[in-house]
Amino acid sequence: MVIRYLSRPSSVRTAALALGALVLLSSPAAATEAPAEPAPPRPVPVYSSALLDRPGTQVRPGPGAPAVPGTVSALAWVVADAHTGEVLGARNAHRKLPPASTLKSLFALATLPRLDADTRHVVSQHELDEVGEGSSMVGVAEGRAYRVADLWRGVFLSSGNDAVHVLAGLNGGLEKTVQEMRAKARELGARDTHVVSPDGYDAAGQVSSAYDLAVFGRAGLADPEFARYCSTRVAQFPAGGWSYPIQNTNRLLTGADGVAAYPGLLGVKNGYTSHAGSTLISAAQRGGRTLVVTVMNPQAGGGRAVYEEARSLLDWGFAAAGKVRPVGSLVPPAESRPAPSPAHAGGQAALAVQPDDSEWPAVLLVGAGIAVLLAGCVMAVRRRRATVARRRDARRVTE
Repeated sequence: MVIRYLSRPSSVRTAALALGALVLLSSPAAATEAPAEPAPPRPVPVYSSALLDRPGTQVRPGPGAPAVPGTVSALAWVVADAHTGEVLGARNAHRKLPPASTLKSLFALATLPRLDADTRHVVSQHELDEVGEGSSMVGVAEGRAYRVADLWRGVFLSSGNDAVHVLAGLNGGLEKTVQEMRAKARELGARDTHVVSPDGYDAAGQVSSAYDLAVFGRAGLADPEFARYCSTRVAQFPAGGWSYPIQNTNRLLTGADGVAAYPGLLGVKNGYTSHAGSTLISAAQRGGRTLVVTVMNPQAGGGRAVYEEARSLLDWGFAAAGKVRPVGSLVPPAESRPAPSPAHAGGQAALAVQPDDSEWPAVLLVGAGIAVLLAGCVMAVRRRRATVARRRDARRVTE
């Protein structure tokens, strides 16, 4: 749907609109109109957010809809349409769970726009001091220069916590980055997420949900830079005078370690810690439709389970699209969304707004105002004539 607005009004149009409005408001006919009938009740939405607040599996199947895969053992999952934001099905969508490295998707959403990809930076030991023990690493070394783009590939492909900490330092520090991630989550309507460490490393109180991770995945796909990084399978990572290959740890993307690659997969981010278990944000495209699937902590099947359960949910989502009614939306209610920044608003306007240089709205409004004014004058003249006639007849009777 294209939203059409009037282009910036000229002085002539402004005067015409003002004149028309004044005539409509001040005419006798307007003053004597019957009060407008009450507006009809607003239609009930096709889904209720309350469905996603409920525990257990939430699906609204229609005729011919396939059954939800019974082999999915994850504590929570969501299947959503990336374009519309409609949630096709979910289980425990808002259950707060540790996210592991899927939280790096929020880190990228908050930080990518603030750092120039071509900037070169020499890493200091201080930037690496707070990387958690046992963290996944890409191999960032003290005293070595890296481009910001290299560090982002280390984040998305190798899930490198060392790269996250260096980028957070470039962004003003860990605490500032954490605050910006919290603000970004609120902006996107992700209310279940609480950030403590930007890399997703296990920390007390750090949680997210299958719903929020789907929100982050959908937002990431809308950013070309994010989408390019998260779909990269293999890259070279610099090591001084040479480089070495790094491969994306998302097995559904690469088809590694006994997991078949999923056709049309776009990425997004996988994670694992001993506390969180396996977590995954996946997105795939088929037949012009893009789905986002999140899976949190499968309870059966070992290390491959998170990928195989995401595969079965993607298959279900593509088969169920158009045959199930949505149970919710990844798009926050309008009243809870903050006003977009001028730059963001301008970008959206370029996509959604088409100028209309026609003068017809002003002409029609003025014409309508004049017509109402003339009708009011005619009515006033007729009433005056009737009053004069009654008075004249009354005098004749009394004489």
